[in-house]
Amino acid sequence: MFPEHLRKLGNKRIEPYQTEGFVPGKGPKYPDIMVIGEAPGRNEVIEGVPFIGQAGEKLTEFFEHIGVDRDELYITSVVRSRPYKVVETTDRKGNPITKTPNRTPNQKEILAHAPLLDYQIDEMKPKILVTLGNIALRRLIGKDYKISDVHGKVLNQPIYKWTGEEDESYELTEEPYTIFPMYHPAAVLYNGSLKDTIYQDFEHLKELLNH
Repeated sequence: MFPEHLRKLGNKRIEPYQTEGFVPGKGPKYPDIMVIGEAPGRNEVIEGVPFIGQAGEKLTEFFEHIGVDRDELYITSVVRSRPYKVVETTDRKGNPITKTPNRTPNQKEILAHAPLLDYQIDEMKPKILVTLGNIALRRLIGKDYKISDVHGKVLNQPIYKWTGEEDESYELTEEPYTIFPMYHPAAVLYNGSLKDTIYQDFEHLKELLNH
């Protein structure tokens, strides 16, 4: 999915940070929909596949509800390596153990893998960018946006792309893109009341696809 030099660049740029593994993404070369999450978790890194486990099952369920098969989607994330934190604790017998749970990627990690996402958007030219949660939403259109304000809405506007290693920042594109923000599918695992809202948002996405 990437030229070798770009993959090496991504690995080099993420190396200073507390992450592991690499999940490039999965799906057709020229998808109508690119689904963008925040970062892979432990299971995704082990399998090399994005969005598996409970959150992945929910994502598949929601898309199947509107007649879209998972194989039709290109699924990826703003950071391709798993961010983790180190937690020193003890087991039930009081023995010290170290855990490395997932964590939210920080802005430096997001910037480190920015050229990877930008490249794929440019090369694949998806018709719709579906962002999952605040991390992906803000990576594309800015920190002032909240998923609670724009979920289920069609946004036609420029997106932020990496300016290059000399500047290490973002700038807005001249051309507009179609962005469709969604709650992250994991949200429904913690807040069941969001399920109806998410289904409604997918119905809006179905209308956009059929337009």
